Amino acid sequence: MKQTGLMTAEELERLDLPGKATELIRGQLIVREPPGTRHGIIAANLCLLLGGFVRREKLGAVSAQDTGFKIESNPDTVRAPDVAYISNARLGAVGRRGYAPVAPDLAAEVLSPDYRAGEVFSKVGSWLSAASKLVWVVDPDREEVRVYRPDGSVRIISGDGTLDGEDVLSGFTCSVREILS
Repeated sequence: MKQTGLMTAEELERLDLPGKATELIRGQLIVREPPGTRHGIIAANLCLLLGGFVRREKLGAVSAQDTGFKIESNPDTVRAPDVAYISNARLGAVGRRGYAPVAPDLAAEVLSPDYRAGEVFSKVGSWLSAASKLVWVVDPDREEVRVYRPDGSVRIISGDGTLDGEDVLSGFTCSVREILS
């Protein structure tokens, strides 16, 4: 039964707010302005690097910026990472329409200049609670990537370091500079 004032994932799918980015958090609609150009370039760089590897190795699929995943129900939560990797094992949950009721194996977020730390930690926590195996947070201002894992460990990779897919995407590597350039 729908609770008063709360939106469902199906209602979000039909919502038409041109030029806005939306997510649903426990039934509450979140509306944001679209990210800036630099943000989009960095997300595209990561999508290309990750997508090329995943396609070549036939490991699953990579989705681009703001693709929604329904990671909680009653009330619904639909989150949208900047880049996501979905393994072949989870790919069957992706339907022709709607939001896949599964978290991506890897979710990547690119920080905007005006990000709020609490929002980022909330999003990382949402992905890990929903069974994502790895979360990357790309920080263009600090020129680093923070890697979060379900066991609570965090690794910081500086601008001259190499990011790798660990056991989620074994064999994938790229330099942080490639992502940020």
